[in-house]
Amino acid sequence: MQRFLVSIAAVAITAVVVVGLLQARGYAPPTDPSAVPSLAEQRRALAGAPAPLAALHARGGRLERGGLEAELRRLRGHPVVVTKWASWCGPCKAEFPAFAQALTRVGQRVAFVGVNAMDSSADARRFLSDNPLAIPHFEDVDAEVTTRLGLGQNFPVTAFFDARGELVQIHRGGYATRDDLLADVRRHLGV
Repeated sequence: MQRFLVSIAAVAITAVVVVGLLQARGYAPPTDPSAVPSLAEQRRALAGAPAPLAALHARGGRLERGGLEAELRRLRGHPVVVTKWASWCGPCKAEFPAFAQALTRVGQRVAFVGVNAMDSSADARRFLSDNPLAIPHFEDVDAEVTTRLGLGQNFPVTAFFDARGELVQIHRGGYATRDDLLADVRRHLGV
């Protein structure tokens, strides 16, 4: 009987720890799918953006081989939000709706780009097909570039670069809501 009680206690403690970690990392259940703008709705909301951002949006939904650092240099003059994700990352999938919603709100003034790290191209493409964002995504299979940028090995990670191209903030963990993400965009980028 005592063994049984110890086993039950161990399971209960493990469950509490897991729930606590998920909450601390910003995990939230997926947003209502009807509230997530489609790729076409995102593109309509982004119409009329300045030329550099319009060029970025035109490549929306694509997975590109490398080029993240060059893209960040091209985007100088605009604040940039970089989301690092992987197809196997549950919190990454959970935060994509918040990014789609935030993009439609501030994507004409703020550049958004994605970076897919430590993932396979096929899995990443499937993920983007199911979770479209009207931004380009750059492959970083071995996380070499994201490590150089200081984004570490965590997933998801969001980095905020000011208009000078300086990294001003790193947010580790997912965003539960659009408003949480937009609050950080305002706080760190002034938009």
